[in-house]
This record gives sequence, C-alpha cells and structure tokens, in this order.
Amino acid sequence: MKRLLFAAPVLSLLMASSPVCAQIFPTLDPNAPPPVTQHIKTPVMPAPGEPVEPVAAPPKPDTAKTDVKPNTQAISPALSKTFDESGVTPESYILGPQDTLTVKAVNMEEMGDDPYPIDLTGFLTLPRIGRVHAAGLTVEQLRDELIKRLRDYLQDPVVTVTVTEFHSQPVSILGAVENPGVHQIKGQKTLFEVISEAGLKDDAGNTITITRQMVNGALPLKNAQTDPSGRYSVADLNIRSVMSARNPQDNIPVKPYDVITVPKADLIYVIGAVKRPGGFPLTERANMTVLEALALSQGLDKAAASKKAKILRTDETTHAHLEIPIDVQKILDGKNTDQALLSNDILWIPTSAIKQASYRAVEALVQTGTGIAIYRP
Repeated sequence: MKRLLFAAPVLSLLMASSPVCAQIFPTLDPNAPPPVTQHIKTPVMPAPGEPVEPVAAPPKPDTAKTDVKPNTQAISPALSKTFDESGVTPESYILGPQDTLTVKAVNMEEMGDDPYPIDLTGFLTLPRIGRVHAAGLTVEQLRDELIKRLRDYLQDPVVTVTVTEFHSQPVSILGAVENPGVHQIKGQKTLFEVISEAGLKDDAGNTITITRQMVNGALPLKNAQTDPSGRYSVADLNIRSVMSARNPQDNIPVKPYDVITVPKADLIYVIGAVKRPGGFPLTERANMTVLEALALSQGLDKAAASKKAKILRTDETTHAHLEIPIDVQKILDGKNTDQALLSNDILWIPTSAIKQASYRAVEALVQTGTGIAIYRP
C-alpha cells in the first residue's frame, strides 16, 4: 500500500511532462473528469430467419463532375497553314462528309486518341453518344451539340473537337464555265462566288440549274421541286435577276455535293442577205429584237429583199414549223414596231433577184468602162 501511494505522485509527474505517457496511462487525479470515450456500435447478429439489413456503402466521390468551363474548338497545327492561305477560319469552316475529327472529353477515356471520320451520309459515330449529324455544322456547333449530349452522363462536360483532316465541300460545276469539274469549296460560299471562281464563258446562258441532295435540305428557291426519287431538290435560277439586284435572295449558299449546271446560251440565227450571217447567243436576256439581230449581223446586204423577210420558228408544244412574215424595211423606217425573236428563232432575209441583177449589171458596166478608160490604142 505504501508503495502505491509513493508511485502515484511519480506517475502524475511523468504524465504531466510527457504526452506519450499521458496517452498510455489514465490520469490518477481523483478530481479530474472522466475521460471521454467513443462508443462504437457493435453489429448484432440477427436471429435465424430474420432478414439481414444491408449496410450502406460510403458514397464515392464523383470524379466525373467538374466545374471547369468547356474549352473552345481546336484545329490541328497541320491544317493551320491551309486555313490561313484560304482565308477560312476554324470558326467558319463547315464540316462535310469524309472530314476526320479528333474528339476528346474529360473523364471519358473511351473516346480514345484515334480520329473519327464523318461518313458519306454526314454522321459522326462516337462512343456512348452514338450517331451525331455533323455535316453542315461548324466545329463550334458540333462541340456544343456533343456537350448537350454528354450532359446525360457528365456534369459540365469538357469537350474538345479538332479537325485532323478535311475534304472540304465538293461542288460540281458543269457546262459553259472555264474550269468545269469538282471544286473543293472551303468555308461558306454563295452560289455566285462559286461560279465566279469557275469562270463563266461568253456563250453561257442566263439560266442556272442547281441540284441538291435532300439530306442537305431542299433548295431555298421558289421554283424548287423534288425529283421523282425524292432524293434531290432541283431549281432553275435566272442570272440576270441576281446580277441586276432584283432578287438578291436567290444568291443562296452552296452545300456539299451540290451540282451547278450552266448551260450554253440559246441562239438567234440570222441568215440570208446580211453582211455577217450566223448564230448570236442570248447571254443575259430571254429574247432579242429584229433590229438587235440585224445590228449583230452588221446590217443588210445591198441586194436584200427586206420587205419579204421571215421568222422561222418551231412551236415547243406541237413541234410544228412556223413561218412568220415580217417587213424589216418598215421596222427600219420606224413605221412598224420592233418584233421580238425567241430562242432558236431564225431570221431569214431573202435576196431580191431584181436588185441582184441590177447590181451585177452595174458592176459589169463599171468594169467595162474601167477597161475602156485604161485601154489606149
């Protein structure tokens, strides 16, 4: 008992001077409050036949949720030079079939590093998201669409879209142009910008035919019609209405795989007793008058029977051949109104036999008189 009473002050002194001892030995001060202990609930084994209550697992931290703001679209360094030379920016580039993209999303390793091609129908197939229509969108618009789709799986998803290879927008230009064929259009181009790059020929007509695949939408023109197969939208456009600024809305943007056909101009033919017979194109007009046709043919010949001229025309409905008499002399004298010639009309100016014989007789007399004047016996 004496040993214990002697040891108590010693232990108190050690615990006061060393924290380790304080943790090992409880305090021996009778006036100190009892130590606070943590009670752990001991699981009770259920009795036989009673259901076992499942123990909830602690919640895992959601690593997929992040507050980082989405990144902007990107373009591969290999293509930056091409965009600089063409004047097209990544924001304005329109994606099209066979373009190749690299898509990355934070916390979605299944996206991988391999590029994803846009198929011929304009769709991009991605893991978890599925098929996304990418043709006709800019890189930024596609990124926004992917972010919208990924919100079902991630909170505030971070997506980066990079163009690794582009095949641009193939547009076929055929007919009366300087450079016919398939043109790769970069960025957003209007119809007349594309035609200007191809170059119109002098004999180009005043009507353009545009054919567009229905997967890119119908043509935004009043006379647009769908072909019997339902796969194409076809429309005719008058060049003069756009160039004269009467219908500037007809200068529509082109889409991938559009086919633009520029036919040759319809002709007006002038034959017979004129100085320069031939065919003359209706470039920016739907018709031509008789006086305009005579001006292009450099006027009447001196032996022309201008009062007995005819317009030879073929009816488009019945295909019947028509002969329309016309007095060109009265039109030249201002006594009759000028008459319009339609496409493929033939203006025939006959030769007067009397005038021709008279001119030949005069020419013979002139030649005879010249010979007598030169002859000296």
